[in-house]
Amino acid sequence: MRKKYFGTDGIRGAINSRNINGDMFFKFGLASGTYFKSQKKRKQIAVIAKDTRLSGYTLEPALVSGLASAGMHVYTFGPLPTNGLAMLTKDMKANMGIMITASHNPHVDNGLKLFGPDGMKLSDKIEKKIESLIDENITINLSDPEKLGRVKRLETGTEDYIKILKKNFTKEFNLRGLRIVIDCANGAGYKAGPKLLRSLGAKVIAIGVNPNGLNINKNCGSTFPQRIKFMVKKHKAHIGIALDGDADRIIMCDEKSNIIDGDQIIAALAKRWKNKKMLKGGVVGTLMSNYGLEKFFKKEGIKFIRANVGDRYVKEKMQLNRFNLGGEQSGHIILGKFATTGDGLLVALESLFALRKGKKASEFFKKFEKIPQLLKNIDVKDKSIINKPEIKRSIALAKKLLKGQGRILVRKSGTEKKIRVMGESKNKKLLFKCVNLVARKIK
Repeated sequence: MRKKYFGTDGIRGAINSRNINGDMFFKFGLASGTYFKSQKKRKQIAVIAKDTRLSGYTLEPALVSGLASAGMHVYTFGPLPTNGLAMLTKDMKANMGIMITASHNPHVDNGLKLFGPDGMKLSDKIEKKIESLIDENITINLSDPEKLGRVKRLETGTEDYIKILKKNFTKEFNLRGLRIVIDCANGAGYKAGPKLLRSLGAKVIAIGVNPNGLNINKNCGSTFPQRIKFMVKKHKAHIGIALDGDADRIIMCDEKSNIIDGDQIIAALAKRWKNKKMLKGGVVGTLMSNYGLEKFFKKEGIKFIRANVGDRYVKEKMQLNRFNLGGEQSGHIILGKFATTGDGLLVALESLFALRKGKKASEFFKKFEKIPQLLKNIDVKDKSIINKPEIKRSIALAKKLLKGQGRILVRKSGTEKKIRVMGESKNKKLLFKCVNLVARKIK
């Protein structure tokens, strides 16, 4: 039976586990390079970026070695946001782009996200073809000495990415007079984020910009928005921006220190795009999207579709229905008009562009009342525990108790050994009871 390496968001896991080690990264590089070399394109080019995890500096050389051994020419950028890599893959007409990252996970994890020449994440079909090559006898796919790939480090990645981002807006667009807090999570956006905002004239208070290889996402960034909340209040900023480790997610904070999650950002942008006749079709959310968001779109006459949790599923639904806006409550938002995947800095710019005439963030983002939501993330050794009869019974009972007053969703995490239990209801007492009813059974 063929091994499966790719998950819903590339490859991700603990450092020095079965898939995340130097030996496997060499094999991933060799297999990926072999597949794309077989496509008979004249130039065989791969581009690589990474976030700031210490392990990335050991895994990258192995990956580069595998690609060059397959005959691919390799350009490396160093730390760069994920969508920056996707954009530059397309801009450079490369065969493929590889991002070394574990996104919002802690530093003990790492992984890969793979992009094709169109800047899109690779399809399941191509990933399966690469998987079939991973376990082949290595010597079969090694290139002759004169056909080995060349490797070069490019220092212009951040500047090139910023230029591409700014091209999406008018030349007159500037952020002069705005005080902005940005938390870069000590991750891939620690250079690009502050540099972009300052280049547009903003006064920038930058935090989470001192990566040491171990502090990525640690009590900072989009998974810990309390930091921007505090800093916005302290510096009397007009807005706060928090990215995650690879800068494909964004959580914001208004001038009153209210946290603005992905659902609220999507609602504000969707209404603006509808008014500007920029919205195509409707919006894709996920099973985790707040019910208040769904009610808001119904009132506004905006079509809303839920996808499974994960940006890949959001993108698939967007393509299937020809929508150009979609995303998750966690802040992974895809602006299909401008990008092929989530980009925290692009979403920040689109939001700031809407505020350029002096509108306050608290006014722009206040579009709907959120239904109280309770989420519990439970660490487990085996995620298949969710299929146990007693747990299924507890879920059924919780759904029965909430019927007509809310909903409950129990699912496996796509990237971690966790079971996520989420409930929604205006009846907070009932909500707490039902979520804990299920959570206790899983522990």
